[in-house]
Amino acid sequence: MEIKAGYKNTEVGVIPSDWEVKTLIHVLNEIADVDHYMPQSSNIGVPYIMTGDLKELLSDIDFDNCKKISKEDFQKLSKKIKSSIGDVILARYATIGTVSYVDINYDFVISYSCVTVKVNTSKILGIFLFYYFKSNIFKIEARNIINANIQGNLGIGDLKTIKIALPSLTEQTAIATVLSDTDTLISSIEKLIAKKRNIKQGTMKKLLQPKKGWEVKKLWDFLDYEQPTEYLVSDTEYNDNNQIPVLTAGKTFILGYTSEEQGIFKNLPVIIFDDFTTAVKYVDFPFKVKSSAMKMLLPKDKTVNLRFIFEIMLQIKYQVADHKRHWIGEYSKLDIVVPKTSEEQNAIATILADMDTEIAALETKLEKYKKLKLGMMQNLLTGKIRLI
Repeated sequence: MEIKAGYKNTEVGVIPSDWEVKTLIHVLNEIADVDHYMPQSSNIGVPYIMTGDLKELLSDIDFDNCKKISKEDFQKLSKKIKSSIGDVILARYATIGTVSYVDINYDFVISYSCVTVKVNTSKILGIFLFYYFKSNIFKIEARNIINANIQGNLGIGDLKTIKIALPSLTEQTAIATVLSDTDTLISSIEKLIAKKRNIKQGTMKKLLQPKKGWEVKKLWDFLDYEQPTEYLVSDTEYNDNNQIPVLTAGKTFILGYTSEEQGIFKNLPVIIFDDFTTAVKYVDFPFKVKSSAMKMLLPKDKTVNLRFIFEIMLQIKYQVADHKRHWIGEYSKLDIVVPKTSEEQNAIATILADMDTEIAALETKLEKYKKLKLGMMQNLLTGKIRLI
């Protein structure tokens, strides 16, 4: 393989000629975890941070909702190592790559499922190491170590042996600045989405509040249902390059994409209702399904505004006692209160659909920037793109 001028081949791959390859132990001051015991919770106390409290973006630790421990336990645990500004927190068990950067003076303890990494700032910046730990470059290296490790985790000794490509501190600063600016943008979009969702929730509650002249109906007055049997996917080898989404219930919703051309549901739009989880989704694109528990709900006639019925269904608190309940036997009989005129139903549905469209556009934008950031990290941390 021909190497471009200004680059060199190293044990970590092709990097710029002026970069160095260093073993982590040679650029760190300390790496350690706390004693392996679980302290008791306290109503008021010092934050005890576990893996789930480390969030996706830079400097994002959930101090508000984390476990609290007594000052006595804090003093005992922090004798071994205490996190401070500039440190990097890394999970080293099942969720490798869950990582945070400490940028505040605040007393807290990191669980033994994580390690605290203190950098030698004359060689590497903590924020640069944070982004390295977030990258696929590190995750691949970590997985290779874990696969060869009988204990199934990334030990402190293992971490110390990992090699990293290092630019100058000036270039580390430039790289970290670009990535942190991208994080700020991602965070701002996430906050805007949350705000828009809250606004929609309030609007929905107000618009769907029963009013004088509305009437009581049952869901089956508006909806027919179809079993998904002929639309079930058979090949579970999904590929994002395929065209047809495979749907399931719950947060995941789109499991992946299939190449199967038979049994695609195209009678759209449709409401998908899952008997087991009571998840409700409004779908306006062709699809196949994973589970026979997912019922396809269709309008009984052209006067039914399916979007309006979907918004009503989102407000229902379904009672799920076991897996024996079915749409036709239980949920279709539920009472709903609706406007008498289709014009009013259509007006309400249009307002809420427009709000969903705005939220969906923001979510698409968010995913775009997240993917952009992953590409930027790969290129910047290997020197394929230079900032200075």
